[in-house]
Amino acid sequence: MDGDKFCSADSKAPCASPVQRLSSAMIGALLFINAKGEIILDRKYRDDYNKASVIANKEAGRNPVKTIGDTHFLFICVSGMYAVAVTTGNPQCATCFQFLHQVVNLFKGYFGDFSEESLRNNFVLFYELLDEVLDYGYPQNCSIDVLKMYITQEGDKSAAADKAQSQAVTIQATGAISWRKEGIKYRKNELFIDVIENCNLMVSNKGTILRNDVSGVIQVKCYLSGTPECKFGLNDKLMLDNEAKAKKPGAAAPAAKKPGSGIEIDDVSFHQCVKLGKFDIDRTISFVPPDGEFQLMSYRITENVNLPFRVLPVVKELGRTRLEVNVKIKAMFTFKLFATNVVIKIPLPKNTAQANVSAASGKCKYEPAQGGITWKIRRFPGDTEYFMSGEVEMMSTMGDKQWSRPPIVMDFQVPMFAASGLHVRFLKVFEKSNYQTIKWVRYITKAGSYQHRI
Repeated sequence: MDGDKFCSADSKAPCASPVQRLSSAMIGALLFINAKGEIILDRKYRDDYNKASVIANKEAGRNPVKTIGDTHFLFICVSGMYAVAVTTGNPQCATCFQFLHQVVNLFKGYFGDFSEESLRNNFVLFYELLDEVLDYGYPQNCSIDVLKMYITQEGDKSAAADKAQSQAVTIQATGAISWRKEGIKYRKNELFIDVIENCNLMVSNKGTILRNDVSGVIQVKCYLSGTPECKFGLNDKLMLDNEAKAKKPGAAAPAAKKPGSGIEIDDVSFHQCVKLGKFDIDRTISFVPPDGEFQLMSYRITENVNLPFRVLPVVKELGRTRLEVNVKIKAMFTFKLFATNVVIKIPLPKNTAQANVSAASGKCKYEPAQGGITWKIRRFPGDTEYFMSGEVEMMSTMGDKQWSRPPIVMDFQVPMFAASGLHVRFLKVFEKSNYQTIKWVRYITKAGSYQHRI
């Protein structure tokens, strides 16, 4: 797939070609089925597919893979429509599903949506696209930027313009950098990198951490002229999951890691433009970027996560109809930073009659519709702690079930803070015209599932 594919960095080998990766997952046909099980459009690529063996929606069930004899049906459901890949042998299911999602995104880019009506109204263009994305069952090119250069919804152009465009398309579609157009020019050359992390936490009512991990992405906004090569370096002590396991003795139990001893990435994936060989050597990411905004890298970290906030709740039952609630929130990041849009939701029993609450900072009030207390702090400085307290009165009822005590839930954003400890050491842009570039690296940590049981 020459489109927006991702390459795994679990091994040091370079990314395989589309044919190498899909040698055992050739697609015999693509089907598009509505919610009634009717085939709206289909395209056959190989002779090993028999249309009579197509399964209807009612038979598909919840399993995304259905096998009848030697034929496998792999499908995804988007907006009530089913995109189905038909294959035989031993298919690479993950790659087939990725391809189906890319095809659906391609149709959305052309038609505006993926629906039965849009497919019927644009069936000619639909078949043109299907002829380009697959060649005898092998995925070829799902890049909407490339395909829009020679498959358009516009009228015919002049012969001279058509010839010039045809030459440009040939270079881009068959060249080594199919994801970037030729001749891009900007008055102001800019490159922005955003390290965006979602911090997930689950703490028991006894203070034990049950879950603590970070899911992150590196987003790039590229507005650069020509065909530049960009390079930036990450932490020297960054280790991939397979490297970390190799350093641990096989027989011994894994020892507790010391803070600052390194960053272990459990799984990481890169955009196809990244040169993986250089990343394995010196942790530098070198790439020729697509134009505009794209996701360069995604990762997950479960070791040595720097918690942005610590929650200390105390809930006391004062008889059957009264509760006392005290919550302390402490910011664990440096005083030079601050969090924004901090929201703490503290659950209360369903039979709560009224609650008198107060907080040292922000706005705190009981919201029956939300099922508890909502505490909002617009700006939370680092290395600071805030308190809230409340007295809750409950209605006396007979035969009520015991309160299940749902967890406290937090939402927040911390600019210029990376919970994983990941940081960009340098950022450089190389281009033959040697123009000046405006460069910027930003970090932001957001709350994923950030909960504390009470």
